[in-house]
Amino acid sequence: MSRAPRSLAGKVVAITGGARGIGRATAAALIVQGARVAIGDIEPELAERTAKELGGGTIALQLDVTDRTSFASFLDQVEQRLGPLDVLVNNAGIMPVGPFAQETDAMAARMIDINLEGVIFGSKLALERFLTRRSGHLVNIASIAGKLGVPGGATYCATKHAVVGLSEAIRGEVHGTGVSVSVVMPIGVNTELYSGLPQPRGFRTVEPEEVAEAIVGALQSGRYEVYVPRSLAVTARLNALMPTRVTDLFGRVLGSNRVLLSADHTIRGAYEQRMAQTEAGTYAGPAAAKAQPAQTGSETAPAQPERVTETV
Repeated sequence: MSRAPRSLAGKVVAITGGARGIGRATAAALIVQGARVAIGDIEPELAERTAKELGGGTIALQLDVTDRTSFASFLDQVEQRLGPLDVLVNNAGIMPVGPFAQETDAMAARMIDINLEGVIFGSKLALERFLTRRSGHLVNIASIAGKLGVPGGATYCATKHAVVGLSEAIRGEVHGTGVSVSVVMPIGVNTELYSGLPQPRGFRTVEPEEVAEAIVGALQSGRYEVYVPRSLAVTARLNALMPTRVTDLFGRVLGSNRVLLSADHTIRGAYEQRMAQTEAGTYAGPAAAKAQPAQTGSETAPAQPERVTETV
């Protein structure tokens, strides 16, 4: 007999990168379930606007996931305003695409800072709270790229593989403590992060609401591995069993080996502009982005410490 789904009514949930995309959709889905939601984002004005649009008592707080002090302050404020933390959704991430040999070291460092180090910081800070209470649920948003290597996204895949491994190790450590861990692995999601990219044959781009629904389901059931769509689990398992020459053949036939190398840069322009500013350390939100002169050719601003978090 299957267990009754866990109630999320009254649960305090913090979501990183919550102002747009999967983060926003997840907040909306959890509000419907009666959860008390806090969204953290590098763009406080956008987060405030999102919180007002979502309603349900949602609060918005500024958050830089690459700064441990900022992350700790975010969770402290969540608990001060909403109560003890029950769930952390580590959602913030960026995905520049293109050939690995042409990727700058600065951009690689930013992906590692945001996509991986931010998840490490958040996981540690959440577990400090969860373990003392012997309850809580950590949700780390990875990607199918955390199971498969995709040409055109080498460093991104590396960060998502790391998130999958991190989540698996944490799950083993907290077994029997009352703390749950879920790792969410969607295929390409119809957000700005995935804009301008083609679909491989036999697969479809999913909506952020579908990922949000899967996250809600994981929180209700305690499920660890969450693929979106669920059928993606079969693909990942078959890929792990098949010889390399067979997976290479399937990649060529389905076109999956060209997806991240075939970006429509016109459609993807707004996101890529933000990524260029991220790399240069100049991105500080939409208002600042509008004030930035358009860059041409290969010219970029001098590299300096970046402070940006995007939404998966």
